[in-house]
Amino acid sequence: MKLTPFFEKMAANGAKMVEFTGYFLPIQFESSGIIAEHKAVREKAGLFDVSHMGELMLTGKDAFATIQSLVTNDITSMKDGQARYTLLPNEKGGIVDDILIYRFNEQKYMLVVNAANCAKDDQWISSRLLGDTVFENISERTAQLAIQGRAAEDIIKEFITVYNVPEKNYTFKVSVLFGEEIILSRTGYTGEDGFELYCSDKIAEQVFDLVVEKGNKHGMLLCGLGARDTLRMEASMPLYGHEMTDETLATELGLDFFIKLNKDFVGKQALLDKAPLCKRIGVRLVDRGIAREKALVFDSEDKEIGCVTSGTHSPTLGYPIAMLRVDRDFDGKEVYIDVRGKKLKAEVVPMPFYKKNY
Repeated sequence: MKLTPFFEKMAANGAKMVEFTGYFLPIQFESSGIIAEHKAVREKAGLFDVSHMGELMLTGKDAFATIQSLVTNDITSMKDGQARYTLLPNEKGGIVDDILIYRFNEQKYMLVVNAANCAKDDQWISSRLLGDTVFENISERTAQLAIQGRAAEDIIKEFITVYNVPEKNYTFKVSVLFGEEIILSRTGYTGEDGFELYCSDKIAEQVFDLVVEKGNKHGMLLCGLGARDTLRMEASMPLYGHEMTDETLATELGLDFFIKLNKDFVGKQALLDKAPLCKRIGVRLVDRGIAREKALVFDSEDKEIGCVTSGTHSPTLGYPIAMLRVDRDFDGKEVYIDVRGKKLKAEVVPMPFYKKNY
């Protein structure tokens, strides 16, 4: 099992550790718990260790061309200091991963990939480099903290000069802490305003202590994977391995905004040739119970139409929610979800389930 650079700090603060994608990571903290951590992010701020995520650097004159040929989104309009979400498809139109692209300049990019897919993405991308493209996997020496919540900006401004704080969502800036370059981005995976701080493992503990010291003034709590999952569910953020896999057609996720068919990329022809058979929808449960992953879903006429991909109780909304993968032609207002042999009624609702109001 791998340990992140923040493992000792998290453990010393009462983290309950679990195995996740080959790492020991906090699922929650003894002094708070998932609900309190979730509420802290919604109302103030929370701090997550996300060092398990992967970081891949592509540099060189053809780095742009390499990335453009591999992703569904169009990065032509990206400017220095911008980040962009995209899917990384395979030849069959399925999904290798969903990633973030960071552009430093026209010859330098960083791809942030899911932890479970880091080795797979490394092999996939490094074997498809075009011309003058240099590939480097810097994941092992890169630490990452996510500061999420409406107080996140105030916390960041406690130790980063205003000039070096990204102003817009999906942008980033390079700054200096403890004598080393760090990357500060503004993306988030919780439905709130949020920042990600990338630094080397050499200064990770110093950075952690600094963020905690400044964050405590604003009611920030340390948070684990449990709250991260309930937060992303409320924000209807898809999770690789749940809403998407290598077999999931990219056009079946409701993410068509990030698929630009006016350019060439791996898997484009498959997406043109294959009509989507399924779609992603959101529901709130009417009957009491939690819809769990892989539970079968039926329409009002008792016809099986799909399955649950993610489900939880929403601490913010106060009722259970779920994301489903259902037949493309389903247009009903309610479904029934089989939970341990009992079919629970759920109503179809718009996604995201939660939107920030500031």
